[in-house]
Amino acid sequence: QVQLVESGGGLVQAGGSLRLSCAASGRTFSSYTMGWFRQAPGKEREFVAAISKSGGSTYYADSVKGRFTISRDNAKNTVYLQMNSLKSEDTAVYYCAADSWAVVVGRKPGYWGQGTQVTVSS
Repeated sequence: QVQLVESGGGLVQAGGSLRLSCAASGRTFSSYTMGWFRQAPGKEREFVAAISKSGGSTYYADSVKGRFTISRDNAKNTVYLQMNSLKSEDTAVYYCAADSWAVVVGRKPGYWGQGTQVTVSS
């Protein structure tokens, strides 16, 4: 089992950048694929990015490809989401998630953080 805590959200102007962090508890962080999801008001939760256990493979939603970068530090039990060139449509609560690669990319991970709000003003 793993517990996840996100941080780094906030208010930023369009075109700006933010870096989200997700700290995981437990000694098995490196055994999980990690992912980021987001949910905007009135919309369903959507997949943003995933990173494999070693960090060697990444996968992005088309809407963020080229602007967002997912990375991880297994020594620090932390996964990051660097968000550049932010747009108003990126406004959402961002959630960290953990599970196997197929399950995370399949949009149904079993472990979730509590979320962090990102608001992009235009």
